[in-house]
Amino acid sequence: MTSPPTNRRRPVAGWIWQLAADRPGTMHEVIRDELRAVILAGLARPGAPINVDDVAHRFGASRIPVREALKTLVGEGLVDHEPRAGYRVAQLTRTELAELYVVREALETAALSAAVLTATAEDDAEVAAAHGALTRAIEQHDARGHHVHSRRLHLALASPCRMRRLLGMFESAWNITEPLQPMAHVTDEMTGSLHSDHRVMVEAFHARDAPTLLAASSAHYRRLQEVVAHLPAIRLRP
Repeated sequence: MTSPPTNRRRPVAGWIWQLAADRPGTMHEVIRDELRAVILAGLARPGAPINVDDVAHRFGASRIPVREALKTLVGEGLVDHEPRAGYRVAQLTRTELAELYVVREALETAALSAAVLTATAEDDAEVAAAHGALTRAIEQHDARGHHVHSRRLHLALASPCRMRRLLGMFESAWNITEPLQPMAHVTDEMTGSLHSDHRVMVEAFHARDAPTLLAASSAHYRRLQEVVAHLPAIRLRP
C-alpha cells in the first residue's frame, strides 16, 4: 500500500490510501468500484468528506473521472453532494435507516417467496457455504466479516428467484445501509438471536418450507428494527 506523501499541505483522509489504484478497467470504473468497495466495507465513516483532488492524486487521474464516479455513487445512495460542501460518504438519520429496512424486508419477502420454489441443489450449496462463513465470523467476533457474510447469506437465499430487477433493487437498498456497519454495535445476545433466525431460514430454505422461511424472515426484520432503535448516534445524521 502506498504511503501518503509527507509534503502535502492539507492532510489526506487515511481511508483514501486504501483505494487500490492498480486494478484493470477504465479510470472511471476503477475509481467508482474502489470507492464503492471501501464505503461498503465501512472503512470510510458516514459523513466523511471525499476530496476530489485527493482521490485524483491517489489514482494519478484528472478530476473528471473522479467526479463521474462520485456522481454514480450519489445515484446509488452511497455518497451525498452539496454544491458548497462537496462530496461526503452518505449519512442516514435513524428514521431513514428504519425505512430502508422496511424496503429491504418487502423486497426480500418477494424474492424468498419465489426463490423457495425454484432453488436448485447448487443454490442449497451456496446457502450452506454462506451460513457456515457467517457462523465462523460471528464466533470470531469479526464485525466486518459478519456484514460481508450476512449479505452473502441473504443474497444466496434470495437469488434463486431469478428476478434480476428485484434483486438489483434489493442489493441497492442493502448497500445504502452497509456503511453504518450496525452489527459492530449489537450485543452478543442480539447477535445470537439474529443468527438463530438465520439458522431457521436456512433449514426452511433447504426443506422448501415457504411459510416457515417467511415467518423467520419477518421475525429477523423485527429484530433488525430493534437494532436500529438502539444504534448509537455516532454514525447517524441528526
